[in-house]
Amino acid sequence: MDLFLQRHAGKVAGVLSCWDRVVITGTIPGICFAQGMTGFLNANGIRIFDYPEWAEPLRNRIRENAGRLAAEAGLEIEFIRKNDFRKERRVRQILLARGEHPGLVHVFSAMEPCASYTPWHDKKTGRTYLKPATAKCLHYYFYFVLPQLGLCYLRVPTWAPFRLQFYFNGHNALAAMLRNKGIGFRLLDNTFVQCDDQDAAQVLSDGLKPEIIHRILDSVAARYCPVVEKFSPCHWSLMQVEYATDIVFRRQADLTHLYAELSRTAIHSIKADKVSTFLGRKLHPGYRDEIGNNFSTRIEGTCIKHHMGRVSIKMYDKHGLVLRVETTANDVSFFKHHRKVEHRDGTVTRKVAPLKKSIYSLVDLRGLLFAANHRYLDFIAAVDDPTNAMRDLDKLSHPVRKNDRSFRGFNLFSGPDLELFRAIIDGGTNVSGFRNRDLQQSLSISGRQVSAVLRRLREHGLIKKVGGTFKYYLTAFGRRATATGLKLREMAAIPLLRGMLTQKA
Repeated sequence: MDLFLQRHAGKVAGVLSCWDRVVITGTIPGICFAQGMTGFLNANGIRIFDYPEWAEPLRNRIRENAGRLAAEAGLEIEFIRKNDFRKERRVRQILLARGEHPGLVHVFSAMEPCASYTPWHDKKTGRTYLKPATAKCLHYYFYFVLPQLGLCYLRVPTWAPFRLQFYFNGHNALAAMLRNKGIGFRLLDNTFVQCDDQDAAQVLSDGLKPEIIHRILDSVAARYCPVVEKFSPCHWSLMQVEYATDIVFRRQADLTHLYAELSRTAIHSIKADKVSTFLGRKLHPGYRDEIGNNFSTRIEGTCIKHHMGRVSIKMYDKHGLVLRVETTANDVSFFKHHRKVEHRDGTVTRKVAPLKKSIYSLVDLRGLLFAANHRYLDFIAAVDDPTNAMRDLDKLSHPVRKNDRSFRGFNLFSGPDLELFRAIIDGGTNVSGFRNRDLQQSLSISGRQVSAVLRRLREHGLIKKVGGTFKYYLTAFGRRATATGLKLREMAAIPLLRGMLTQKA
């Protein structure tokens, strides 16, 4: 991202990285799975086949509570009958008339699928228990404004096991924090197009603590789903998170021209291995999920999306003034980091492991998602500057001398050098680095030959070695040179030669 900002310093008014959409699920630990609910009923002397009769009073209590809260706020519960009904649009209309002061904004109800259980008796074993099932029940959507998080909603099903869903937007939360600090800003949709103190805003955004969110979640659950008080406290886990890096431009004309260039660059030069690199993963032959790119046209403009399994990174313009790069995770365990791992035998070790889905993983997740946005912007900046590209390629192709020894330059357009650079950037080496052994396997050459190649790369300033290890990483110059060289080959040289051959034919 630093390279991008250096190139466009005169055009950029500010940069802000912030949570965007965050969806959290709440489950009651003792009853959120069939075996647990079976044990709960048995422990309380309730027959398994009386499960529906046991759940009905709880359902009625939730409905009565929803009616009471709506009446106290002077609202009527709006039942949704159409599948294409947009709750967010309706809420925005209400907020325009109501204002954004804290309190209950609106309540929707709808019949939607929900998790449930079915009583079952096994004649062979003589056991009676509950089986997981899917049913339909009435759901309430409580939209409210909180002083700490701004506009939020809580989705409450009226049938056990009462799996809750909470939503907030990090930009709304930051706006609330800026108001409390007396810092001026202008929020358009969910985008800060102006802020009086960008540095303070970034500090506030980074300071959103899981402990604060946890207290808010428990308070909201108790208010809008009072039956949770009968059980253990809810366990809150991350269902979907989005983290956005917004680069605000001074003029729309500056971004309009630049975004067209960036779009072409992203469409033509970002392949599957690059997507895995952005997301901090090393692509391996055993990977089975889908990886790909999507280009879509919206009313607001175009959007370029790169996805890997249930995680994606996308780039689009907001209101013609803000360039947004956003990483979305529908399964946060996709990411790995170094953490404490508790084993079944009670032992504890520290190792690289998937991220936990707990809300307390937000601290580590923020760093991982920010790094993904950072790598994406670095790549885009490196391949989209023709001036620096020509300078880098010229430097790369010339020999260098050191201690009366000459090290020849590199040719990124054909031959062994092309295969070498493909092997270096393949599968996420910008994240995990590469070793002599990795290049031996990729290029099918001996260790001595690889050592000579590594020496040549180091003397040209393309790679650096990590002290105390056998790993190498591309330098900033190495990343720029390889990215631009391969881009020119794929987007310019090959199409030009193909066109020449077609004309001759």
